[in-house]
Amino acid sequence: MKSARFVVLGIAVAAGVSAAYLAHGSSTTPAPVPPTQPALQTVDALVAASDIGMGGTLKANSLRWQAWPAESLPSYAITKRDTPDATTEFTGTIARTSMGGGDLIRRENLIKANGSGFMSAILPSGKRAVAVAIDSRGSSSAGGFILPNDRVDVIRTYRGEQQGSNETILAQTILQNIRVLAIGQTVQEKAGERVVSGENATLEVDPRQAEILARAQKSGQLSLVLRSLTDANAAAIEDDPNDGMTVVRFGVASQIGGR
Repeated sequence: MKSARFVVLGIAVAAGVSAAYLAHGSSTTPAPVPPTQPALQTVDALVAASDIGMGGTLKANSLRWQAWPAESLPSYAITKRDTPDATTEFTGTIARTSMGGGDLIRRENLIKANGSGFMSAILPSGKRAVAVAIDSRGSSSAGGFILPNDRVDVIRTYRGEQQGSNETILAQTILQNIRVLAIGQTVQEKAGERVVSGENATLEVDPRQAEILARAQKSGQLSLVLRSLTDANAAAIEDDPNDGMTVVRFGVASQIGGR
C-alpha cells in the first residue's frame, strides 16, 4: 500500500510540474517580428565602363548601364528610362575631361568633333589655345614637373637697355592662374608618369590673354611657374607687358611703373 501511495504522489508531483511549465510557457510574450524593409528603388544610369582619358574617343564598349539608387541620383545623370539609346548616341564622341570607371556620365563632358581637331573639341566656349615655347630641360617649366591640367603663372623676362657695362634684366608676371592644356603632344597625365617633357606648352586663355601672350613672345622669353592646388580656383589676373615690370639689377629686384 505504501508503495502505491508513493507512486500516486509521484504522479501528482509530475503533473503539477508539467502544469506549471505549460502555464509559464503560455504567458511568455512572442518575440516581435522585424518590419519588412521596403525594396530599394534603383534607376539604370549611364556610367563609364572603364577609365576614359581626356581626349579619348568613346567606343560602343566604353559605356554601360548600372543600377543606381534613385534617391541619390544627381540631376545631370543620363538614365536608360529617358535616353534608352545613349550608348549608341554617344559612341564616337570625345571626352572633354578624364573619367574613371564607374563614374556617372555628364553630357557636358562629351562633345562631337564633327571632323574638327581634338583640341578645338575640348576647348570651352570663348576660350583659345595658345602654344608657348618652353625649354625641354625644364628650366622654364618648373623643372619639367608641370603636367596637363595644372595651373601656372606666366612670367616674361627680357634684356633692358644696357647702361655701360651693366646688363639689366627685366621680369614681369603677365598672366596668372592659367590652365595648361598640353605639354608637347601630351594632353593628360598617364599612370605613373610624373614628368612630361616637350618643346612647347599649350595654354587655355581668353582672346585678351592670347594677345598678351603673342606680344610677350615677340619681346622676350616666357617661363611657366607652377601654382599650388590650394589656390587653383583663384580668379585669373592679367597684366599687359607694357605696364609695370620688375627690374633685376645685380641680383636685386625692384618694381617700376605699373598701374
